Amino acid sequence: SGQKVCYGAFQHSCYKLAYFQDLSRRVGFQEARQACEIDGGALLSLESEAEQQLIENMLQNLTKSGSGISDGDFWIGLWRSGDGLATSSACPDLYQWADGSMSSFRNWYTDEPSCGSEACVVMYHQPTANPGLGGPYLYQWNDDRCNMKH
Repeated sequence: SGQKVCYGAFQHSCYKLAYFQDLSRRVGFQEARQACEIDGGALLSLESEAEQQLIENMLQNLTKSGSGISDGDFWIGLWRSGDGLATSSACPDLYQWADGSMSSFRNWYTDEPSCGSEACVVMYHQPTANPGLGGPYLYQWNDDRCNMKH
């Protein structure tokens, strides 16, 4: 499920947000990726600050719509395959977009990516969490374990 919204100004002209308050309906990275592909799309690759802002606005509108949205991060299409250099300083450069985009735009939260066993990326959406060193956990990116349910 989810609502499809289309715009003409970006390379990706249509977006679909899927948010599940029911924790049992949330899925891991690969499941989310497959669901997007079955639907004719791909997990989101963000290519600019403007596109990041567009997605933030869409999430804010979803929150304001009275759907009772609460904490729950969103998978985006950024991930790191393998873990050969996962603990080295080169780790941030190993992330790639699942749809093949070459965009170098990144919006990491402070001290992210932490690498190690965390190889798939979420956009934070934790409005009830106390702010950390990087401020509120809203819309910045965090690497997470790929089997986590978002």
